[in-house]
This record gives sequence, structure tokens and C-alpha cells, in this order.
Amino acid sequence: MAGLWFDELSIGQVFRHAIRRTVTETDNLLFSTLTHNPAQLHLDAEYMKDSDYGRILVNSTFTLGLMVGVSVGDTTLGTAIANLGWDEVRFPAPVFIGDTLHIETEVAELRDSKSRPDAGIVTFLHRAYNQRDELVATCRRSGLQRKKPA
Repeated sequence: MAGLWFDELSIGQVFRHAIRRTVTETDNLLFSTLTHNPAQLHLDAEYMKDSDYGRILVNSTFTLGLMVGVSVGDTTLGTAIANLGWDEVRFPAPVFIGDTLHIETEVAELRDSKSRPDAGIVTFLHRAYNQRDELVATCRRSGLQRKKPA
């Protein structure tokens, strides 16, 4: 099991995830079409030539999913019970096809579950950066996490 038990986490703990990911045109195209998002921003290179960016923008929900997904192996794999929600999702800079993203996660809050004595609620702050170390995405995520068995 790669994930950590609730009891092994501490507020302020930071994970700099080893996995990096270069975003491809296929990633963006498949994600946009699988989620029925026909926005020209993500699919039409000719349309985007005259935009402020001059090229296709990667679908931000792909960026969000990748950012959280990369964090799982180091934090919650095998110890998560449920994802409780994503808050304060922000995209301060665009992601383009060919960008290589790296992720860090910080433990922001920990509290015992009132309804589950075997679990606690953890709040993570996720941050995604491109290859130039520009912050491209952030979110606050809460999850129900197992405590270490007695």
C-alpha cells in the first residue's frame, strides 16, 4: 500500500510528487470529447490562432484531474475511503499541449471523523506547475481517510 494512514499525516507536510506528465494533444482531445465539451478553446487550432493565446488551451478539468490523480500514490492509495469534495479550484495560468506538469500537495487540515471512529478527514492543498515552475492550477480537496488499524 502506497498511501498513508490518517495518523501518519501532519499539518504542513508537503509532498513533491515524483511523477511528472507532459500533456499531449491526444490527452486533451480525448478528455474533451469524452466529457462532451465541444469548446473551440480545446479543439479548434484555427479558431485559437486569433485568440489571446494563439493556440489551443488544455481542458482545465483534465488539468484538475491530473493534479489530483498524481497525488494519490503518495497520499491516499489504499487508505482513502471517499473523496468529500474539491474547493477553491483555480487556474492562474493556462496549460498548453506539450507542457510538462509537476505537482505538490500540502496537508492543510486534519480532524477526526465524528461518525467514523476508524477514520479522519484530511484537507489537501494541491498545486500544479509547468516546466517553467509557473503555477497553473490549485485546489483544496477533502477526503475521508482510514486510520491505522490497532
